[in-house]
Amino acid sequence: MFDLHRLRLLRELKHRGTLAAVAAALSYAPSSVSQQLSQLEAEVGVPLLEPVGRRVRLTEQAEILVAHTEAVLERLERAEADIARSLTDLTGTVRIASFQTAALALIPAALGLLRTRHPQLRVHVTQLEPERALPALQARDFDLVLAEEYPGVPHSRSPELEQEPLLDDPLHLAAPAPTLAALSTHPWVMEPPGTPARHWALARCRDAGFEPDVRFETADLLLHLRLVEEGHAAAFLPALLWHGTTPTASLHRLPHARRVFTVVRKGRSEHPAIVACRDALRAAVAAGRNR
Repeated sequence: MFDLHRLRLLRELKHRGTLAAVAAALSYAPSSVSQQLSQLEAEVGVPLLEPVGRRVRLTEQAEILVAHTEAVLERLERAEADIARSLTDLTGTVRIASFQTAALALIPAALGLLRTRHPQLRVHVTQLEPERALPALQARDFDLVLAEEYPGVPHSRSPELEQEPLLDDPLHLAAPAPTLAALSTHPWVMEPPGTPARHWALARCRDAGFEPDVRFETADLLLHLRLVEEGHAAAFLPALLWHGTTPTASLHRLPHARRVFTVVRKGRSEHPAIVACRDALRAAVAAGRNR
């Protein structure tokens, strides 16, 4: 019988990439992690790691072990959910990661509902973009992630994660002119290169026949809005930025929407804390639409 703790360390190494990262995440000394993995190799009887420069890579046999470890951990998460459902009160801690506009528009209302409905449930929230939050979810740093997906720029989907739709968020052109073609020489603000939002925005401008003059780059959509309001730039902005409030910029709705959804690990979706959080988020969406 293989030691589950050591199997989890091997799984952590697959997701985090280096022994140092595993040690930092789990508050271990790197030498302790290395020693535990060496003991696992002795238990299994085959090499599990091979050196690649100054790093290590999992062998084929290690990848097989990690796949089985994922299945075991999924069953344990289902067991945890079953136990939680058998209890009268919802307690414990749930860790949520959310991108900026969802954190601003939905999280405060959802927290209020959770506090009323489940006062003994402790909720931790971290603002983090999906590109970093989803790998962290797989690594068990979070329990639920709010993520976004722009049209034509899909996220790679891991079989270890489960998605549930939350809303379609309409996208708008925020600018003094109602058409993209009229903005070919106008300054623009966009998210940083390499992000799905930047990829989508560039594609829209190129489809309109021009390369945008991107003078401002930031992931902070509140700064995008301020630059538009002050007349310094045009931008593509999601409706969630004004969720339940009056827009403060000249908007022109586009025939596009980004998809907003929640993500959990397989086996976790039926846990009462996850169900409660998703219910609260759906209620927050509905409350904003009804304002």
